Amino acid sequence: MQSQPVTNLPADHATAMPAYIDLAHLVVQDLPMISAWYQKVLGLAPLDTSASGETLGVAGRPLLTLTTDAAATRAPRNAPGLFHTAFLVPDRLELGRWLAHAGNNGIRLQGASDHLVSEAIYLADPEGNGIEIYRDRPRSEWHYQADGTVAMNTLPLDLQSLYDEAPKDGWNGLADGTVIGHIHLQVSDIPQADAFFRDILGLDLMARYPGASFFASGKYHHHVAANIWNSRGAEKRQGNMTGLSDYTIRFREADGLAAVIGRLDELQISVRQEGGIHRLTDPWGIGLNLAASTA
Repeated sequence: MQSQPVTNLPADHATAMPAYIDLAHLVVQDLPMISAWYQKVLGLAPLDTSASGETLGVAGRPLLTLTTDAAATRAPRNAPGLFHTAFLVPDRLELGRWLAHAGNNGIRLQGASDHLVSEAIYLADPEGNGIEIYRDRPRSEWHYQADGTVAMNTLPLDLQSLYDEAPKDGWNGLADGTVIGHIHLQVSDIPQADAFFRDILGLDLMARYPGASFFASGKYHHHVAANIWNSRGAEKRQGNMTGLSDYTIRFREADGLAAVIGRLDELQISVRQEGGIHRLTDPWGIGLNLAASTA
């Protein structure tokens, strides 16, 4: 299913960058229950239903595909795969509006952080797939280091202030303009992640935490993060595991996509092309789709 372009985006928006995250695909055990949860709790709307699953999104833009498999087994906590899918809302007002919805409906949160570049709220779906809902601060408030990386931190977020500022009624789902701003992965080795995302995919290394690297295009704080906090040294994920099956990176410039495909070919990394989408499996067994931008 083709993504619908988000209009009226600022030039420095996460999805206005030369490469950006477009769509995530989860394998779940209980498709009706998980789909209903994402619709009620996150406010995603069903956009497409097929024999294999459902695609959910916001204002006609696909964000999340859910499929099920009778043979799927629950991925162990230390398996490579998803740490969280991060839904970027347009502004602080919309983040507060979702928080008020969560509070009014007794939705359990796992945490909330001020990352200097963003404000984020964390939770998980009923099968343990991590979720971040966040808003970006204006880039004028970001601090870039001399080496080009961006200053990030994990500080407490004042949820009470965010809640107090938000409207308490009229929530009808995530706002138009909500996108997947980034995806955070569990991997087994950070130098291997640096080699894959920076050296092969051509993303910039924007920040490091102990046990984690953050990669982006266009000097965004991160489009992809990779950590080993639960998964250090883990074997590749198996094909029958629940969780993140694959995700998509789109490139706004054909030359940028072609350069990545060329590097993959040089390294003899298997890539198959289907309808303009280049599909591969990363070093940890996670599916990755590379495609030209539709916007």
